[in-house]
Amino acid sequence: MDKRSKIILIIFTVVLVSIIVTEVVRPKPINWRSSYTSESKIPFGGYVLYNELPTLFSKSKIEKVEESVYDFMVKRDSTLKSNYLLINNNIQLDKQETNKLLDYVASGNNVFIAASSLSYFLKDTLNIEMASEYSLVEDTVTVSLTNKKFSNQKFEFIRGASKTHFSSVDTINTTILGNVKYIKDNTISIAKKETITAANFIKTTFGKGSFYIHTTPEAYSNYYLLKRNKDYIANTFSYLDDSLLYWDDYKKSGRVVIDSPMRFVLNQTSLKWTYYLTMVGLLLFVIFRAKREQRIIPVIKPLENSSVEFARTVGTLYHQNKDYTNLINKKLNYFLAELRNRYFIDTSNLNEKSIHQLAAKSGKPIDEVKKLIEYILYLKNKSVHNDQDIIELSKKITAFKK
Repeated sequence: MDKRSKIILIIFTVVLVSIIVTEVVRPKPINWRSSYTSESKIPFGGYVLYNELPTLFSKSKIEKVEESVYDFMVKRDSTLKSNYLLINNNIQLDKQETNKLLDYVASGNNVFIAASSLSYFLKDTLNIEMASEYSLVEDTVTVSLTNKKFSNQKFEFIRGASKTHFSSVDTINTTILGNVKYIKDNTISIAKKETITAANFIKTTFGKGSFYIHTTPEAYSNYYLLKRNKDYIANTFSYLDDSLLYWDDYKKSGRVVIDSPMRFVLNQTSLKWTYYLTMVGLLLFVIFRAKREQRIIPVIKPLENSSVEFARTVGTLYHQNKDYTNLINKKLNYFLAELRNRYFIDTSNLNEKSIHQLAAKSGKPIDEVKKLIEYILYLKNKSVHNDQDIIELSKKITAFKK
């Protein structure tokens, strides 16, 4: 390796190491995506809430569910009364899952849902509708509960809280437990600001049990639990009894689905950088060991007899162009030249005399020789030829040469 190459390699290595060190030591940007999983410590994760559940439900046994609603409902012990906790920005249940959840509630259990969006099947069955307000600027969202014990308490969410509320409910089976208040964004007239107050927390009875549905899941995230909004969460959970509590950790936006070993490695910081450093080490090893101690001895192949390949190439060319007449003429010229050189026969005028001479000198039966000569004369007199003519001629010449 010359001096210039070494300098380039050193510069490349220094730059690469600098990039890696910079990536390692620089602070990670805050991840504001929704997650709500029990292991997620990002602002909108569910780590704090999950670990505070034993305090909020001191008399309840808490179990984590890491499978679909349908699979869990099929396997669970139906003799135990329980509460099922679903918290995510979006809860989507298919028809089978919805039916299982409805049967679960109808048998006397409770489901607590905190989500800004629900699947159609569940909303249609419970006869509820939800609406959301979107704005370009984040505004403060204030929530409160209707119960007289909590009516004086108001909680504000200043970042990331959705302006989702119930636009229609089944008034016979539904009780409004809480409201959300926000300023409606009016981009046409800034001077006119409309304050919206609507239900964001309801109780809907279904069979022997109830659905508790909250449209502001951000209230249950790490960010707002650490901002002294724990009382609001405790108040909303106070409607649930002390039965067995199931924490759903499957219907989560931040649930990591590991379907390959490589994805697992890249999701772990220590393993990811080990993988990167290994790849860099292998690259440097290949660069430094690329120069062999001895030049490669070239393998010299012997000259090949290309006559056969040439003949095949020419034959293929004629065959592809379907120029059978030209090909037959050349084949006849080569064959007749071979007869002249080998048997010293005049082939300018093929007749009975030529047939007897060729049969005598070649040792072939006179009938076979006669058929060959007659076929050659037939082809010479024919103006247009086809592929069957060339095939038949080749067979007769091959049979004669054996």
